[in-house]
Amino acid sequence: MERVTRSGPLSGVRVLELAGLAPGPFAGMMLADHGAEVLRIDRVAAVAAAGDRPRRDVMDRGKRTIGLDLKSPEGVAAFRELAAHADVVIEVFRPGVAERLGIGPEDLRAVNPRLVYGRMTGWGQEGPLATTAGHDIDYIAVAGVLSLLGREGGKPTPPINILGDFAGGGLMLAYGVLLALFERERTGRGRVVDAAMVDGAAALFAMFYQGVQSGFWGPRGTNLLDTGAPMYDTYETADGGFVAVGALEPQFWAEMVALMGLADLPDRDDRARWPELRERLAEAFRSRTRAEWEEVFAGSDACVVPVLDPAEAAEHPHNRARGTFVEVGGVRQPAPAPRLEGAGEPDLSPATLLSDLSDWGLDRGTAERLRAAGVLA
Repeated sequence: MERVTRSGPLSGVRVLELAGLAPGPFAGMMLADHGAEVLRIDRVAAVAAAGDRPRRDVMDRGKRTIGLDLKSPEGVAAFRELAAHADVVIEVFRPGVAERLGIGPEDLRAVNPRLVYGRMTGWGQEGPLATTAGHDIDYIAVAGVLSLLGREGGKPTPPINILGDFAGGGLMLAYGVLLALFERERTGRGRVVDAAMVDGAAALFAMFYQGVQSGFWGPRGTNLLDTGAPMYDTYETADGGFVAVGALEPQFWAEMVALMGLADLPDRDDRARWPELRERLAEAFRSRTRAEWEEVFAGSDACVVPVLDPAEAAEHPHNRARGTFVEVGGVRQPAPAPRLEGAGEPDLSPATLLSDLSDWGLDRGTAERLRAAGVLA
């Protein structure tokens, strides 16, 4: 028997993660990072091709995996048996697909009323767009988020697929699963979690929706926090690098200006002079290299730091001191977050095959028969 012993606040929670695009595995990773026992259900062909090699995808860390043919009656029956021994199912299909396969919420509730069924889609389980295709850029566009992103005078610019897919989707799904697990302690029953990326992206921008209605937030690229203000922007340095400036408060601004040796600057509170002020700062930052500016501002409250690429970020002294990045199976990656005091070290090993499913309700004889039939890998 290969029951995995894990530490963390979610120790003892069992999760079946149906393979899907990155936001689904990201939600599973968040749960696994904090102690959940996550069994990833992949396609038979994918598992057979990988063989016994550990899966080194960052978002599969700490998980076990099997291949199961969910288009066969035997595969569906096996999945239902696994679900009977699970606490959570994560599913990322289009609406109606799981039901057609026979593994929808009602199908699994029949074998496990305590099951939390987490569903993630771009548009949600209902609505005019629910069954249509889309990507992060589409979801944040319809949520009203994309219209707020970009430089003044430029077109809306998506910040890669972080807002819809990962923050509005994967992270919200993990959050919803935890809410349902918490409620189950009181009611004894599971719940369906409908995590839609369009909903999640909208929720993330709650403050800015309020700001638009109240007049606090104007067109994109003209505001205090979207590069409209010269004291909250990036500037190029002499060597082609960049620094990030966040000197919003007067005391931080004063410290930055003093350390830069600047005088007779335009009034930063006069928006009409922001273009002039920005050019003065840009000229000053171009006079030294990024490393030289890093030394100038080291230990200060000027709120000026270097813009690092991912490789540089892993080597930054602050990140090294905190262990913000770790190496798992030869792959450098972000460490679990957030940190819980006294929770112990998480299991971040690469995903490996689970060859004994008896602890999940499939005895060895049944498993061998399914393997011989090509239903299980």
